[in-house]
Amino acid sequence: MSAPRSTAKDGIAAQPVFPTPPAKRVETLAGWLRNCGPWQIFWLALALRIAAVTLLHYYRVRPQDDHFEFGWEMGRVARALASGRGYADPFHGHTGPTAWVTPLYPLLMAAVFKIFGIYTAASAWVILAVDSVLNALLIPLICATGERLFTRPVARWSAWIWALYPAAMQFAVKWFWEMSLTAVLFQAALLLALIMGGVGARPGDGPTWRRWLLFGAIWGCLGLSNPGTLAFLPACGVWILAAKGRHWWRDFPKALAAGLVFLSIVAPWTYRNWLALHAVLPMRSNFGAELYLANGPGAAGIIMEYEHPNVDLTQFKLYDTMGEIAYTRWRGQLAEALIRKDIPRFLRLCLTRVYFYWAGIPGASDKLVGNLLREVNTAGTSCVGILGLALALKRRRPAAGLLAAAFLLYPIAYYVISAAARFRHPLEPMIGILGVYLFQQAELRWGFSVFGSKRPANL
Repeated sequence: MSAPRSTAKDGIAAQPVFPTPPAKRVETLAGWLRNCGPWQIFWLALALRIAAVTLLHYYRVRPQDDHFEFGWEMGRVARALASGRGYADPFHGHTGPTAWVTPLYPLLMAAVFKIFGIYTAASAWVILAVDSVLNALLIPLICATGERLFTRPVARWSAWIWALYPAAMQFAVKWFWEMSLTAVLFQAALLLALIMGGVGARPGDGPTWRRWLLFGAIWGCLGLSNPGTLAFLPACGVWILAAKGRHWWRDFPKALAAGLVFLSIVAPWTYRNWLALHAVLPMRSNFGAELYLANGPGAAGIIMEYEHPNVDLTQFKLYDTMGEIAYTRWRGQLAEALIRKDIPRFLRLCLTRVYFYWAGIPGASDKLVGNLLREVNTAGTSCVGILGLALALKRRRPAAGLLAAAFLLYPIAYYVISAAARFRHPLEPMIGILGVYLFQQAELRWGFSVFGSKRPANL
């Protein structure tokens, strides 16, 4: 034990001053962390993300291939928009109108390009800063969701993990794509469903007209950001109605109104596709091409990028000559023929993608340590999140079934076409919340200690 220090001032006898014990300092820090509000955590998280973008120079995009890594297809479309050519040209050169990607994020990029320049460092910094804000905005949503589903300690520690864990911020600070936008919209839709369903009831909760209309608007924006999320929409809406029990029919007109709001948001995009591409395309045009790239002769569970039009010159020329609609339909027909010819192979590929989705893609890069850390992170967080969900289902926690529906339905499209880590991002806030819940329950039952957590009085 350290010896006490003595102090003397103005003739007063020196009094011994004992150093603060390490355990006391840890408890003081833990208390401060527990008492931080969600918006305090938000500002810290945002500062960390902006610092990473700035100090690690993530805004400096390599100019190779005419800056294609600056947003890939979305960056190309944003460039066409900012240049006055309309929603077009997803690859190289001027190939005409496109619906290869949905419009919400490209429109955001195009607005930045208009102000700060096309493919400039300033535009890159601004776009990544916006993504960082969106990523950090998940923190108050995570806090509210975790507190309604479980307890305040679960909510706070889930928020701190999201704020500080590098894997949670990677897509915001390095990627020019829609992951952060989709994730914050998806979490907002889930939290709104909990409020409408009365989970963790607060005064004023319930499925009001305003909330149903907001529900439709959020899901409309989600469709224009990442249509893959829409697989969860029907289950989410039905769950809200079912929460009313026998009186669900009273809210049915509100649900219909929410559907009209959803359609009013996505319909202009669908109508534009009809005018520009002469095809009925509610969201995207590229499913057939992606289906072939995922299940073609050389497929092994990951997409065959070497046959993608943005990589293979022959495929690009076919895309340019045939036109986007004819090209994607042709590739889709080839994929369907291959699948029908060997259904067991297709099912094996789907199961491989299920594994890759939840455990990570082996050898995703040429860096051994980076690959190992990535796989440990992906598989480890998936395990604790799924086990936390299983525990919530076993204990019949409110809305556990809704979370299970999200875990089951949202990834379905990616099991068929692609399993890249970025497609799991909208689920990661819930994976974190369920993982913290699992560890908290382990502590309560078996005495494991989670730093700074205390047993809630109501458990």
